[in-house]
Amino acid sequence: MDGPLLSIDLDRGRPIVAQLVAALRRGILTGALRADDPVPSTRSLATELGVSRSSVVAAYDQLAGEGYLEQRQGAATRVAAVPSAGRRAADEVSALVDGSPSHDTVAALPTRPADGAAAIDLTPGRPSTARLDQRAWRAAWRAAAASVVPSDPPPPFGLPALRDQLADHLRQARGITCAGRDVVITGGTSEGLGLLALALRDRLGRAPRIAVEDPGYPGGRRALQRHGATLLPLRVGVDGLDVAALRAVGRLDAVMVTPSHQYPIGGRLPIADRIALLDWAREHDAIVIEDDYDSEFRHTGAPLPALASLDTDRVVLVGSFSKVLTPRLRLGHLVLPADAALRAAVESARVDIATPVAGPVQVAMAALIESGALRRHIAAARRDYAHRRRLVIDALEALPGTRLIALAGGLHAVLEFESESASESAPADPGAETQAVQALETGGIAVARLSDYALDPDLPDTRRGLVIGYAAVGDAQLVAALGRVRDVVRATLDLGAVGPLG
Repeated sequence: MDGPLLSIDLDRGRPIVAQLVAALRRGILTGALRADDPVPSTRSLATELGVSRSSVVAAYDQLAGEGYLEQRQGAATRVAAVPSAGRRAADEVSALVDGSPSHDTVAALPTRPADGAAAIDLTPGRPSTARLDQRAWRAAWRAAAASVVPSDPPPPFGLPALRDQLADHLRQARGITCAGRDVVITGGTSEGLGLLALALRDRLGRAPRIAVEDPGYPGGRRALQRHGATLLPLRVGVDGLDVAALRAVGRLDAVMVTPSHQYPIGGRLPIADRIALLDWAREHDAIVIEDDYDSEFRHTGAPLPALASLDTDRVVLVGSFSKVLTPRLRLGHLVLPADAALRAAVESARVDIATPVAGPVQVAMAALIESGALRRHIAAARRDYAHRRRLVIDALEALPGTRLIALAGGLHAVLEFESESASESAPADPGAETQAVQALETGGIAVARLSDYALDPDLPDTRRGLVIGYAAVGDAQLVAALGRVRDVVRATLDLGAVGPLG
């Protein structure tokens, strides 16, 4: 059944898709179209307006990506729930349609629900599945369900079909020369790092000494420590890891880096530093653990090849589908170097603890990659994330007392608080970070503290600020929440916020 007819006046001299998107968005925000209302079919709306059906399809797809519409295979496209549902004043609607919210709009955000969950979750690391081809997704799981049920568990390193598909995907996406035999299926990044720590400990006969980026990925650090590794922090700069500092640390067995998009600060390790890092590893008989975090989502500049594409002897690539698809899969991979002793140690450790990934999950993922659906999803998601990145820049870039960084790629931005001191090396006020996070939590918005990514958050020179994920929410929620973030940070830094913050 078609949805309610819409009154849309089109100017044939302007882009049709943009006009359709703006008109439908305005109808949703003013309450003319309400949550769960079906919208007209693409064919009927195209006929009514005298435009091509492809224009209506493109408009619906964009609005679905922005979070205004919900598209389900085999069912009518419907209006999604948006913040502060109901009729809005004309200036508020214009602000949201144009992408710049008024203070009244952000003040109307929902408060934290009674169960304590954030009404708008802007914590980092949460991808969007809105663009995933649901037909291909279901077909992949049907293939898994139709496969013969084996009587034995999956091979320790994973099903050959998935390992082969991953090797092919990594060759195309990251320039890595590898074969299925080089790939180990894991339960995600943390599980893969734990497996590596066990293998290194068994190979060395002692706790491995591993240098880690500081600030860096807390989950990865915990995984290494749980499996007996001793961690040594290395500070990061604007381009990522300070490679020269490695030589001052002393004896190391490995270093864990995020060279493509340093997590969470966002630097990209230059090619000269990458070569220097590989030279250091060969000179010291050490392993480089490359966390290929966020490499699929580069927004500015050409992506550099993975470290593993430059060296097949010293680099272990760690990857995961948690940011590409969903963390609920609990699926990742290692790509091992040619080092025979390390391979034997990893195989021994994997046999001892067994693969945590069920066979049907591996079959389904192999089918999804083979169908091309994963590649198409990444391309579509990249476009959505680039658009939301622009919304973040528009809302927060000019905020006094802060620096907006980590925007070259990935799914998050960092709003770093600057020190009030004239010295660039002086730290920001720790209390400001806590106050801002708590004020946002009170208003139902969840973000992360930048200091939580430090190995020791209590050190006086720890960097402070907010880490803001922007991938998993629709545009309407994101724009409103960013306005709230802006007001809270202004008030916290005594920069003259407008209106109450409660």
